[in-house]
Amino acid sequence: MTTEPDRPHPPIRSYALRRGRFTTAQQRAVEQWFSTFGIPYSAGLVDFDKAFGRAAPTVLEIGFGMGETTVAIAQQRPDINFLGVEVFAAGVGALLKTIAEKKLCNIRIVQHDAVDVVRDMLREQSLTGVHIYFPDPWPKSRHHKRRLLKQPFLHLLASRLAPSAYLHCATDWHDYALQMLTELSAEPALVNMHDGYAPTPENPLCNRPVTKFHARGSRLGHATFDLLFARRAGHDA
Repeated sequence: MTTEPDRPHPPIRSYALRRGRFTTAQQRAVEQWFSTFGIPYSAGLVDFDKAFGRAAPTVLEIGFGMGETTVAIAQQRPDINFLGVEVFAAGVGALLKTIAEKKLCNIRIVQHDAVDVVRDMLREQSLTGVHIYFPDPWPKSRHHKRRLLKQPFLHLLASRLAPSAYLHCATDWHDYALQMLTELSAEPALVNMHDGYAPTPENPLCNRPVTKFHARGSRLGHATFDLLFARRAGHDA
């Protein structure tokens, strides 16, 4: 009797595979503007000065969705570079379309899984801040292992923060907020800038705008939890 050889398991990803509607306008934006505002994924470090065409502090946003928050914050802070990472084509297309329409010069996009991007493309201590707003909550208990904000990824992410740089997270899932607070508090390279959760929204560089997603959750009675941590000065992550 022969047995079938073991098959390797697919890698765990930080997002759920969903079919989103990729509109003609979004596809056109990708075709026209990704070469200008996009950075193809590669296993090589990104030169921020070259990618943005200037030297400026850089903030990473993981999972920008349709880019509503990214655009609002980038408009607030034209002096900051914003690197957005998203896997879904519809969101990438939507943000590229808005970047072109509003003539924003301080946003660049990588369409790839955030774990790979942080590990392979970002230098240690290169980021002024990180935004992770409403990451996939993976609500079923058996899927909690797929949640992004846990070890070992948090340790990797902390190593990419410059001393005193910040990590700002938000979720409207209470059990995920508790897990975030526990995991972030246990990371030696990070320190909580508040006693527990942060005021909503609060950020040392720019306030997180209340998006349609956030407002809809509030109308439905969903509390939103913000967490604001900083890279501990003098700590080697």
